[in-house]
Amino acid sequence: MRKCVLGDGEAEGKMFSRLWDTAKNSPFSRPLEAHCDAPNKELISGRSISAADVENYSCEYGSGKFYLLCAFGGLLSCGITHTAVVPLDLVKCRIQVNPEKYKGIFNGFKVSVREEGFRSLAKGWAPTCIGYSMQGICKFGFYEVFKIFYSNILGEENSYLYRTSLYLAASASAEFFADIALSPMEAAKVRIQTQPGFASTLRAAAPTIYRQEGLWGFYKGVVPLWCRQIPYTMMKFACFERTVEALYQFVVPKPRDQCSKSEQLVVTFAAGYIAGVFCAIVSHPADTIVSKLNQDKGSTAVSVAKQLGMAGLWKGLFPRIIMIGTLTALQWFIYDAVKVALLLPRPPPPAMPESLRLKLEGKQS
Repeated sequence: MRKCVLGDGEAEGKMFSRLWDTAKNSPFSRPLEAHCDAPNKELISGRSISAADVENYSCEYGSGKFYLLCAFGGLLSCGITHTAVVPLDLVKCRIQVNPEKYKGIFNGFKVSVREEGFRSLAKGWAPTCIGYSMQGICKFGFYEVFKIFYSNILGEENSYLYRTSLYLAASASAEFFADIALSPMEAAKVRIQTQPGFASTLRAAAPTIYRQEGLWGFYKGVVPLWCRQIPYTMMKFACFERTVEALYQFVVPKPRDQCSKSEQLVVTFAAGYIAGVFCAIVSHPADTIVSKLNQDKGSTAVSVAKQLGMAGLWKGLFPRIIMIGTLTALQWFIYDAVKVALLLPRPPPPAMPESLRLKLEGKQS
């Protein structure tokens, strides 16, 4: 008897084919149809209506192209926004690592400009742009992958009932990989911004870190980075998804499918800002530890936490709320705008499956 052994390429092809089929049946891709039950499809005398014309999407929901374009949207949303707020990030980091000198956000800007000039406010822009672009690729791209993957495990009804837990699990899984991509550039950025006399460019900083601390110098902050970014991202995605759902249910005066693309993007921005405020609060202590850890060579997360104390861990919270709230809102806005521009499927918040609705009605009767 001859045995048939699948090659690695063929096995991987079948795996992605199964993932694609799963995406088609995901409850998050379902509510794309509109139905009219009015007699003769007339809500206004003499005017017939029908479901909105199906858009010509550039790809199928859950396909390989869909994931790649989502990752591209993540690159733009994170890379552009984080680079744009480098001056505020620089002051925030300096308040965290040297609160005696930089006593607040306005004082921090004043002292930085007085000592180093306006150009100093752009310190760390290169590692910020590269690092957070790489993080955005993994964060948004893998989030879409894991959301569909975990939905398949749970099944349609449980995916709806436990959708908040699904959002949390998918975003945490995505951020785990995103932080591995971010860590080297984050290490360089913090040193450039907070260590006096250190290299002022990425081109000079990277070899210096490698020469002084080896490869570990780029990754010694990855664990506290996980502690900061994973709770942040879990809040960012879960809070955003549920806030969008609540806004359309309780605030927006008309159904989502009757809103224009621009109106939908306004809802996206509002939900993103609300999520960003909660993100900043949840992740701030770990963010302070990351800043201090990368400033002090040889330090550990535990020693930094003991040194700073509870009050010190919350230094710089106000500028971070402003930065992260605006950042998160703009990230979701850009990400959603990229989806609109590239004609990607954008399913509305998931609706209760018919099978689950019938079960609940059966229990009540």
